[in-house]
Amino acid sequence: QVQLVESGGGLVQAGGSLRLSCAVSGRFIRNSAMDWFRQAPGREREFVAAISWSGGSTYYADSVKGRFTISRDNAKNTVYLQMNNLKPEDTAVYYCNVDRGGDRTPSHYDYWGQGTQVTVSS
Repeated sequence: QVQLVESGGGLVQAGGSLRLSCAVSGRFIRNSAMDWFRQAPGREREFVAAISWSGGSTYYADSVKGRFTISRDNAKNTVYLQMNNLKPEDTAVYYCNVDRGGDRTPSHYDYWGQGTQVTVSS
């Protein structure tokens, strides 16, 4: 069974940075694209970023483009999200997942990790 363990969240002031990690067990991710999502209180879970299996291609939501960077280490079966210039509207629980071939509708994913809380104060 696939397990996704997100970590690295915390409380940071606006303009600060955090680096999130997602450790995957139960399957190798080296042949899979990977995604990051987030869910703010009272809002739907939304796509944040994706990275191809090789790391050669990345995709970002407009709201984070230029501030967030997704990366991966296939040897460690881990995906990262570097978040810079954080804003209060980035406050959310952040989740990773194995990409579903470009279908990034959150309700279509079969499993999720516990997520990691990111809180940005103004």
